[in-house]
Amino acid sequence: MKLIFATQNQHKRDEVQAMIGDNITVISLQDLNFRDELPETSESLEGNALQKAEFIYDKLHQNCFAEDTGLEIDALNNRPGVYSARYAGIGKNSNDNIHLVLMQMQGIQNRKSQFRTVICLIMDGETYYFEGTVKGIITSEKRGTSGFGYDPIFIPDGGNKTFGEMTNEEKNEISHRSKAMKKMLEFVESKNDR
Repeated sequence: MKLIFATQNQHKRDEVQAMIGDNITVISLQDLNFRDELPETSESLEGNALQKAEFIYDKLHQNCFAEDTGLEIDALNNRPGVYSARYAGIGKNSNDNIHLVLMQMQGIQNRKSQFRTVICLIMDGETYYFEGTVKGIITSEKRGTSGFGYDPIFIPDGGNKTFGEMTNEEKNEISHRSKAMKKMLEFVESKNDR
């Protein structure tokens, strides 16, 4: 079976490809030479995932999925949340976002946070949602160079390494995205077995 992953983020595509077994072929927008800007104007992760999936499904008429992920920090009223990718402003990068979070967290004792991923799958015209979360804490400084986004400042509960210090395999064992992906894959495989 083939599924289109509605993302222009190569890091996410590579991460998801590493999680997928042989039963499903993930096709990226780059594979299709599809360069259109994906809509992402919702105030929720669910809304953004739906917008992106519907956009691709309407254009290409093929089964597809999209995801949106946010870092939700207790002490910042669950910010950056849906604005995680552009928290420091349009045109800023992950380092700018991390710098802003660390600055806002200075002197704050409560470091609790979570990564949350919502996947929207459109298959045969029907829409389904899958969610994955991983709880942890925000560090006071960057640690590690692996992964992307906020990975160098997030330590999952029960661990002592940031996502940025883990190998891709270690991260994929426990990450929010892998939890949501596993739920989606189980669903897709169960539909195919019928």
